Amino acid sequence: MFGLPPGSTVLVVAPHPDDETLGAGGTIARLTMAGVTVHVLVIACRSHPGSDPVVRAGELDQACTVLGVASQHIAFPGGEAATDPGSRMAEVVHLIESGPGPSLRVLRPAGLLIPAAGSFHQDHRAVHDAGLAAARPSGHAPSLVLGYRGPEDTLWTAGPTARGTVAVDTGGVWETKAKALAAYTTQMRDDPHPRSVETIAALDRAAGASAGTAMAEMFVPYRLVAR
Repeated sequence: MFGLPPGSTVLVVAPHPDDETLGAGGTIARLTMAGVTVHVLVIACRSHPGSDPVVRAGELDQACTVLGVASQHIAFPGGEAATDPGSRMAEVVHLIESGPGPSLRVLRPAGLLIPAAGSFHQDHRAVHDAGLAAARPSGHAPSLVLGYRGPEDTLWTAGPTARGTVAVDTGGVWETKAKALAAYTTQMRDDPHPRSVETIAALDRAAGASAGTAMAEMFVPYRLVAR
């Protein structure tokens, strides 16, 4: 996977619980099956009607167990900080760089997955910017930095966005991704909706058609260092 040998580490940064699975669940499953250790850092869990942070944290744990994730951590599990992480950019950059959860400095990962630029959601845009800042050339800069998009970002964009040109064949792990999606009972919706299993499967099939595979997840490349 991406030239990463077994025993390598990848950090996935998600704006909210479920974004890691919506945007990169099949890729995470492929990585862990290949012996790559994956950690998930979720920045914020908003508290609003229908979104209980304790329930959302439990759903995250279930989904990560299905995908084979080694550890997961929510930086802002509810409260004021979770409502507007973009107003705390310096803190979010620090979280991705140095912890206290899984971070670049602690894990020294070979790969980093972050939200791609161009999302309609302000939290996704903030986490993208923070992820790029944290991954700047330094002593703990990952060799691989890719941006993922969720189904709503794919279906609803404003203005030009970078096209995903890195494809991961996820046909063999679709059932694993679907099981992880099913863990998010408070977030998934019935068809037709961007967060329905049917829509996500259709988008993954369309991505696969562009790459010559049955299903795929697409990523925007930000850094790829061949060693």
